[in-house]
Amino acid sequence: MSLQEKLTEFKTQFQSGKAPFEGVPVETHGLMKRAIDELVASGAHDNVRRIGQAPAFALSDADGNTVRLSDLLARGPVVLSFYRGVWCPYCNLDLRELQLYADAIKAAGATLVAITPQTAPNSRKSIAEHKLTFPILSDPGNTVADQYGLRYRLPLYLIDVYRQFGIDLPTINGDESWTLPIPARFIVDPQGQIRYAESNPDYTRRPEPADVVEALERLKHTSAV
Repeated sequence: MSLQEKLTEFKTQFQSGKAPFEGVPVETHGLMKRAIDELVASGAHDNVRRIGQAPAFALSDADGNTVRLSDLLARGPVVLSFYRGVWCPYCNLDLRELQLYADAIKAAGATLVAITPQTAPNSRKSIAEHKLTFPILSDPGNTVADQYGLRYRLPLYLIDVYRQFGIDLPTINGDESWTLPIPARFIVDPQGQIRYAESNPDYTRRPEPADVVEALERLKHTSAV
């Protein structure tokens, strides 16, 4: 089963009104769909960086160590995967799928890192729960996500929905902005150029990790010529 098939299966279950989601009002599903549709219609996705120099960054990992893109690129290509947070079931499915491909990404000569606005303790929780072998970097306020054209602010009605679910982003992220990144994946080559970029303002749809591995293999072949 592909990642998208797993995401769609979860979405169908979530919207079914059956256990364990029988308490979610139909109106709530409508508001969540409205938020996705409005983000798509806003054209925010047009701002995502797809070519050119990748914005540099220095972010902390789950253990408080500073990770610089320049240092990662010194070892080879880098795969950047931006996601929303520990509270998002679609993101958790995405992380688990990435873990299935972590060895293949490493074998292709690349370093995989995930980037999220959540605080380090939440990242440690994700790493432990999903047995991740790649680092999660904290991007406070989605500053780096903004440089990659991914940052957006939740509408007020969706903030209310999240609060009803007990999702308190200011606490989870240590930031009052109520912003999130559009989920995305990038491949940055050792020269710092973006060579692959996939994103979708519909967070229930994600690029396949298998496609990242294929792109890395193509990059390796091109570099060898």
